[in-house]
Amino acid sequence: MITLNAYAKINLSLDVVGRLANGYHEVRMIMQTVGIHDTLTFEKTEGEIVLSSDAGELPLGEDNLIYKAARLVKETYGISGGVKVHLEKRIPVAAGMAGGSTDAAATIKAMNLLYDLRLSEEDLCGLGVKLGADVPYCIMGGTALSEGIGEVLTKLAPMPECALLVAKPDINVSTKEVYQALDSQSVPWHPDVDGMRQAIEEGRLEGIYSRLGNVLETVTVAKHPIVSEIKQEMLGNGALGSLMSGSGPSVFGIFDDEEKARAAGESIEKKGLAKQVFVTGPQSYFG
Repeated sequence: MITLNAYAKINLSLDVVGRLANGYHEVRMIMQTVGIHDTLTFEKTEGEIVLSSDAGELPLGEDNLIYKAARLVKETYGISGGVKVHLEKRIPVAAGMAGGSTDAAATIKAMNLLYDLRLSEEDLCGLGVKLGADVPYCIMGGTALSEGIGEVLTKLAPMPECALLVAKPDINVSTKEVYQALDSQSVPWHPDVDGMRQAIEEGRLEGIYSRLGNVLETVTVAKHPIVSEIKQEMLGNGALGSLMSGSGPSVFGIFDDEEKARAAGESIEKKGLAKQVFVTGPQSYFG
C-alpha cells in the first residue's frame, strides 16, 4: 500500500500569449504548490481499477482523471495488474487549483512505485501531458515557470515564506468556457511574468505580490463579481496582494502574518463570500 499527498497549486502569474492550430492556448505562467492537499491511498489489484472517495460529488468511473491516469500507465507499460485507489478530497472542486490534475499526477507516481517501473520525472511528465496541461507541473511541484500549453517547465527558486489565504466561493467555473470567452475579446494587458520570475529568484516577496496578474480574471470577474469582492475583502484585511487562481473562482491573498490571514478568512466567511477558506503557505515549507 502507498499513500501520497496531492498538493493544490495557485498561479502567481498567468498570461495567454497565443493559440495553436489544434485549439490549445499557449501560456506563460508561474505556478506555486500550496499546502492544501488531497490524500490518496493505492493498493495493487489483480487487474481492475477501482476508485472510492469521501467526496460524494465526484464521478468514480472512467471519466475520473485518477482512473484515466491508472489506465494510461497500464496500457503504456503492458501491466496486467490494476489498482485500488481511495481519495480523501480536501482541494475544492472546479476551483482553478488543479485538484483533478494533482490527483492524476499522484496516481502516475504511485503506479510507477507499485509496479517498480523506475521511470524518471521526465518520463512521468511525458505521461502526464497526455491527460492535461497541468499534470506535468503537478508531478514536479514547487515553484515553476510553465510555457507552451503548460508542458514546458522550468524549476524556479522556492517562493519566500509567507502566509497564504485561499477562498473558493460557492460557484463553479468551466475552464474551457473561460478560455473560449477570452478568445472573443482582446487582452488589453499582460502580466510581468519575467519580472515575477526575477523577484522569485531574488527571494523578494514585495516583487512577487506587486506583480500578481492573471489575464483570465477579466472573463471570470465579469460573470462572477464575487471574485472581485473576495479580492477586495482580502486587501482590506491586510493582504499584500490578491489574485484569482487559474480560471477561478478561487482567490488567494499573500500575507506577511498568519494571524492577519486568519482574521481575513474569518471576515470572508462571516460575510458569506465563501465557505471553503484555507490558511496555508507555499508547499516547500510543508516538507
